[in-house]
Amino acid sequence: MVGPGADEELRSFRSWLLDTPEIRQHAKISWQTTEPQPGDMGAGAIDTLQLITDNFWQIATFSLSYVAWRKTRARSPRVTIEHNGRVVTIESDDSASVERITRALTDE
Repeated sequence: MVGPGADEELRSFRSWLLDTPEIRQHAKISWQTTEPQPGDMGAGAIDTLQLITDNFWQIATFSLSYVAWRKTRARSPRVTIEHNGRVVTIESDDSASVERITRALTDE
């Protein structure tokens, strides 16, 4: 996530996913913090939220959960989703976002 309060927003989204039974029961959610290496540009650690699932139903549930969570936020951070080398940036909470997330996570 990028934008004001992105770290807090990412933590909020992680909590949202953990509170969603369909996600929590059928997907592995992990948190990783990567410290910058000498010579790296940037000012601090990078937090990554990783969700591992093995079926289309969970991808659709994740997409819908993201949109539902985003509608609860006062701020709308830009979110980058990466899967198999494909990177998609989401900046809204409309139905097209659900489609873009689902497509990004299912296209090989």
